[in-house]
Amino acid sequence: MALISLPWWPVALALCCGVTWPPVHSALAPENEVPLRSTAWLPEGRITAVSLPKGRTRRLYFTLKKKAAMMSVTVSPCDVPIEWSLSARTHKDKPLKSLQWSTKKSVPEVWWRGPGSEEKLHRYTGNALDTYTSSPHAPASIYILRLRSKEQNTKADVYLHQGTGSSGTFPLLPADPRVHILGVGMTSVTLSWAPSTSLTRLPLTQKSSDYCVLVNPKHNYPSLCAAREGFRKERERDQRRARKEREKKVTVWPILKDWWWQQWDSYSETQASPSDEYADLPCACKGTENVCTVSELLPDIQYYFDVFVIDKYNGTSTAYTGAVARTHEEAKPAITQLREGELRWVTFEGDASRSSSDQLFNFRPRGWQQNGLLTLQSCAGRQKIKVTVSSKGQVLTSQDLGEDLAQIWLKGSSSYLIHLEREGAGPTQDSAAVNKALPGGLRASVKMQTSSAYHRTGVPSLPSTFQIKSFNRLRSCNSVTLAWMGTEERSLYCVYRRKLGKGEGEPGEVSAPTAPCLGPESRSDTERILCKYFQELNPQRAVTTAVIGGLEPGTVYMFDVYLMRRWGIPIKYASKMVRTRKEC
Repeated sequence: MALISLPWWPVALALCCGVTWPPVHSALAPENEVPLRSTAWLPEGRITAVSLPKGRTRRLYFTLKKKAAMMSVTVSPCDVPIEWSLSARTHKDKPLKSLQWSTKKSVPEVWWRGPGSEEKLHRYTGNALDTYTSSPHAPASIYILRLRSKEQNTKADVYLHQGTGSSGTFPLLPADPRVHILGVGMTSVTLSWAPSTSLTRLPLTQKSSDYCVLVNPKHNYPSLCAAREGFRKERERDQRRARKEREKKVTVWPILKDWWWQQWDSYSETQASPSDEYADLPCACKGTENVCTVSELLPDIQYYFDVFVIDKYNGTSTAYTGAVARTHEEAKPAITQLREGELRWVTFEGDASRSSSDQLFNFRPRGWQQNGLLTLQSCAGRQKIKVTVSSKGQVLTSQDLGEDLAQIWLKGSSSYLIHLEREGAGPTQDSAAVNKALPGGLRASVKMQTSSAYHRTGVPSLPSTFQIKSFNRLRSCNSVTLAWMGTEERSLYCVYRRKLGKGEGEPGEVSAPTAPCLGPESRSDTERILCKYFQELNPQRAVTTAVIGGLEPGTVYMFDVYLMRRWGIPIKYASKMVRTRKEC
């Protein structure tokens, strides 16, 4: 299609000589002008939800009835601080009746075009519920409510009330709106708060409000709407994390476990449930009670406690000033530092259910190799003693101890945590009989020793058997010959002798009636008759002998051999009873 070119000179002539335009009233815009933004009126007696885009100012307008004695405006932000202000614009001269209300003019625009003045009545910045109450500004005024959010997109609830007294739409807080901490435990916190004014003014049959307690380890919430937004965002983050890691979704708030569900069930049997708007929040609604104990918490964690009073009839809520409390930490058992080469008796007294059933020790090996040897032997009879060795929070080994020697090689760490734990009930009759020989009649004991191993690469070798053999052909009236197995490592062996009375036993290969874990420290120096070093590189031929003389004819003797080592506790061989010959 071809474009038609119009002559330009009529337009230029009109601009130069002037053209008579239609007359326009000085106070109002032309009839065909459309308002820049639509007018939003604030209704009276109804909660109005207003969305607030970040950085944009939302305006709401309202006028009052002629006979209104008082008016109040309540703004309840959701999750972030907002700015809101209330102003009144009053006309000095009434607009012309012919142009006052036009089909294409909004009422606020008529007030804007005409002469008048605007006065600021109230201004607030924050995220808490705020109410402005005053008498009407002037008989002929239009009120402008401006709301703005600078941080992020949010929303707010606005309520206009005309008349004297409280509207009763939002629950009222007491003079002291704080949540008080009555008691703090390791897994529980007890709270209290002053009763809401909305509940104290009404009889019990007319009360429609509940107290709801919210607990979380992050921060306090200024409103129930903020709490709901916070939980929603947390769930969304968990869902994104679950999709990314392809793992099972973790509960957002595991601190309350099933506590609030149980409270909810028990409460709903006698009271009406709160609004479904807050059903997705882990709140514990306590009815009209103003004392609450929150349980199932974790030790040594800082928690934030919020209390909301909810009007179930209007679907509104008001937040108390929240509280903060840290639960007590768990009682940590004392950790005993083990010294180099120290021989220690670990005792467990009382019942196994008591705290004394657990004992902790710490050992730091010397040398740059950071190697060490832990040797243990139980003297608890049939009682179960468990040892667990860990380093840097990781368990290295865990095993049950018995009468046999346990050797645990420590390698590659600067510090080791040794945990000894007694399991099961009190001692049995057999263990009690064994423990009679222990110092002080202890119910259970563990013999333990730790040593740094500078040049070793593993645990020391042990004899193939701990039996002592006597030779009948080499037995005389005043001497006996004993033999026992040694090791390929050079070690010291000490022989102890004890003369037995009549009826204490018959000769034979039987164990001693004393606890097998008792070492040379429990023997008298007069009982030691000899000590010798022995080493044989061939383990099958590592047999050493000793001739014990100076004995009495026809007498029963008990012989004990102890393997004395540089690393670890001494090892006791099985006791051997031998009777010398009566006649030679």
